[in-house]
Amino acid sequence: MTERAERADLDAEILPGNEREQLRGTWERIQVLFVDQPREAAQQAHDLVDDVIDRVADRFRQQRDGLTETWTRGDDVSTEDLRIALQRYRSFFNRLLST
Repeated sequence: MTERAERADLDAEILPGNEREQLRGTWERIQVLFVDQPREAAQQAHDLVDDVIDRVADRFRQQRDGLTETWTRGDDVSTEDLRIALQRYRSFFNRLLST
């Protein structure tokens, strides 16, 4: 992966827009369900939140794994490669804290 592609991946939305819209649609259906089946709505809300947490964690793990690949290629990694890796980790770390 090129440096520009790696940077774009780190700057990308945590979840793609179409996925976010689908999840929002599910949330709206849960809210409507509450009128007739409040317990079922609460359970579905719980399940939806669990699903979103899992998706976000998976996305962050994928990004972290991409960072790891940039500096663990063996003994031929330059100090410059390590400097860039540290900068990317810093950006990633700050992104984790901002969510």
